[in-house]
Amino acid sequence: MLKPENFGVYLFNSKNSSPDAVDYPKLTDYLKNYPGSKFVQYLGDDPAIDIQAISEEIKREGVDRIIIGGDTPGVYKDSFTKAMKKAGKGGRNVHLACFNDHGASAPNSTKMAKAVLLSAIYNIPFETALMPDENRVNKESLIIGAGIAGIQAALEIANGGYKVYLVEKSGTIGGHMAMFDKTFPTLDCAACILTPKMVEVGQHPNIEILHYSEVKKVEGESGDFQVTVHKKALRVDPAKCITCGDCADICPKRVPSEFDAGTALRKAIYIPFPQAVPNKYLVDGDNCLYVQNGKCGVCVKKCPTEAINLDEQDQEITLNVGNIIVATGYQPFDARRAEKYGYGLYPNVITSLEFERLVNAAGPTGGNLKLKTLNKKGEWIFSGEGEDPKSVAIVHCIGSRDENYNKYCSRVCCMYSLKFAHLVKEKLPDAEVYEYYIDMRAFGKGYEEFYERIKNEGINVIRGKTAKVEESNGKLLVRSENITAGRLEEQECDLVILSIGLEPRKDAGEIARMLGISQSPDGWFLENNITTATTETFTGGISIAGVCQGPKDIPDSVAQGSAAASKVLMSIMKGTVKKNIKDVSLEDIELKGKTFHK
Repeated sequence: MLKPENFGVYLFNSKNSSPDAVDYPKLTDYLKNYPGSKFVQYLGDDPAIDIQAISEEIKREGVDRIIIGGDTPGVYKDSFTKAMKKAGKGGRNVHLACFNDHGASAPNSTKMAKAVLLSAIYNIPFETALMPDENRVNKESLIIGAGIAGIQAALEIANGGYKVYLVEKSGTIGGHMAMFDKTFPTLDCAACILTPKMVEVGQHPNIEILHYSEVKKVEGESGDFQVTVHKKALRVDPAKCITCGDCADICPKRVPSEFDAGTALRKAIYIPFPQAVPNKYLVDGDNCLYVQNGKCGVCVKKCPTEAINLDEQDQEITLNVGNIIVATGYQPFDARRAEKYGYGLYPNVITSLEFERLVNAAGPTGGNLKLKTLNKKGEWIFSGEGEDPKSVAIVHCIGSRDENYNKYCSRVCCMYSLKFAHLVKEKLPDAEVYEYYIDMRAFGKGYEEFYERIKNEGINVIRGKTAKVEESNGKLLVRSENITAGRLEEQECDLVILSIGLEPRKDAGEIARMLGISQSPDGWFLENNITTATTETFTGGISIAGVCQGPKDIPDSVAQGSAAASKVLMSIMKGTVKKNIKDVSLEDIELKGKTFHK
């Protein structure tokens, strides 16, 4: 049997790690008193490794094995291997305890860090060390969020013959993908790909859509969750509604359309978009004049089927499910926070989502690329009467790769910006298009080829960070560096498109607390293992899929939706699901470590 003796531990963390993730003094005290431990050294943030000093310490203390633990210990393994060899020990006896790989990078992860270190001390796989017991599983499942990842997961489970509840906060399934005009790199119609799946979900006998609803409470344990869902009043009976549109025609209240990213208006009684699923009208109670002050109600009189009941109240229902998949997606970065780019100040500085709706045939200008115009109320709006822009600037990395906002790369911005350049040229062949980027990250299948294609379409591709967008002589002035040419540049443009990044939803923390799952320092939901278990969490019976786990494109979101569904189907077919990994005690890990090497 392997005895955990004669080992030394070196700990370090990264300057980019969460400061409250691991309590290193507490971790050091725990390991110093552990049987077989000869020494424990905390080397601080991103240390410089002194191979000679470490080799002398190894010889002096007489250790046979070294454990290096931290956020990214693999970065330092070569140095410690050299130190072990220099000390006359085997270079193979350097073991990694990576906190990032195993979810010990979230706040209050000291216990998980101890578990990671113990598995390294006993030299057993982490997944073996943290193998919890199992519960019997209810065969019905719940998916929170009905974007492309949630839709894919729902179809996989339902096609396997099992019941799925699909809860969506908005008035339609489809998520952000439904808002897009084209997908990269094939430039296929986004709706042509998505809407058949939406229809299949809407018609599937094993899928129950709970739209305009939110999960409010989750109780119970893996395999047997009791979920309270708050269903907002639709105030329109779907069984009676014939989607004639008479109610919306007569409704006097107009508000910005969420689906059109605020580029167009909708009524207080509305269908989110023409291909919505369910394709029935609903009432926005927050903006309905009758709901707010008891006045109006003209839609009730106009409805030919008496489908509208403006006095309908919200209700709560309880679901009993065995597995939960979280696919709540993301929110776009608020470009107003980056004041230097002029969004909200200059009318023709727009975001990427607004551009998606502008070039869509169902958008406010019928798919024609136009500048904003002033209406009779003095408001800047998109309309078919606007002028064609003669020059367009597309600025990358708004809110991403920026110490002031989000340090991470949002992954999709480079490619959708290149797509935009192509669409501008397609709509307006004579327009000048300028792409301002930091680094071009064309990482996916066919992406690099798409980038090369765009460069050959007459696009001015400029490498350098954009400093500011100002207004000058009725034009927008883009100030930027040009790294390739080694100079600063100013370019006048009619339209500036800000390629905004992706952020965790504002309610992500609330969802994480309700479900008992963790978040990364950036706020994304934290996976069990960053390499091998990207859809699993440390809470039994709860999986994550899509962008809620971290920025990714549509193909990766679909793949994760399928992966999460496969885990659910496996547990249903097996009849059991794992309990919480996070509840496995350190004593259990020690026992498994000793048993593993008998």
